[in-house]
Amino acid sequence: MPLLFSNGTLQQENVQLSTFERLLQGQRDELLEFEPSLVKIEDPQVVATSGKTHHANVTFNGRNDSRVSGTVFEITDAELAAADQYEQLAAYKRVAAMLASGKQAWVYVDARSAPVSLVR
Repeated sequence: MPLLFSNGTLQQENVQLSTFERLLQGQRDELLEFEPSLVKIEDPQVVATSGKTHHANVTFNGRNDSRVSGTVFEITDAELAAADQYEQLAAYKRVAAMLASGKQAWVYVDARSAPVSLVR
């Protein structure tokens, strides 16, 4: 089953229910070589679902000392496809990244700053 890391709205119960039709169980973890950032959301549907005009996001910087705290969820392939649809509205791309726990997980980043070598 795929792992999905979130430091933003996918941690919110209302977003999980509207995206996955269930609440996810997750574990705290940290994303390596990324730094926190904010992205202005232009799509009114995403703003309505999350209740926020700016979403927490991450930017790859490649620095070993950079970490972003969040939650890693084990989800199904169908739920990953649902997350792709939700995040696509916010102009995010899914990339593979390493977590402090040693696990590799998918994470969504602003498509404008996505590192080409990591993009799905």
